[in-house]
Amino acid sequence: MMYGWNDGWGIWGWVLMALMMLIFWGGVVTVVILLVRGRGPELPGPSGPYGAPHDEAERILNERFARGEIDETEFAARRAALRRK
Repeated sequence: MMYGWNDGWGIWGWVLMALMMLIFWGGVVTVVILLVRGRGPELPGPSGPYGAPHDEAERILNERFARGEIDETEFAARRAALRRK
């Protein structure tokens, strides 16, 4: 006598148990992968989508220099001032 071990589930009990194990371990693997990967660059961090405000100011300065709005002397002086802060 099996004392209640076979309550009519039959093979479907084993199939259901196997599916639940796959779902459980798939969830564990998914969580680990998401934790290891971390946040992507498309997600804004605490300082905004482009990083620190210092990086944003330097990016704008580089763009102005590239467009020819400022000359090399002014670019070097402003970049030095930004990096002193």
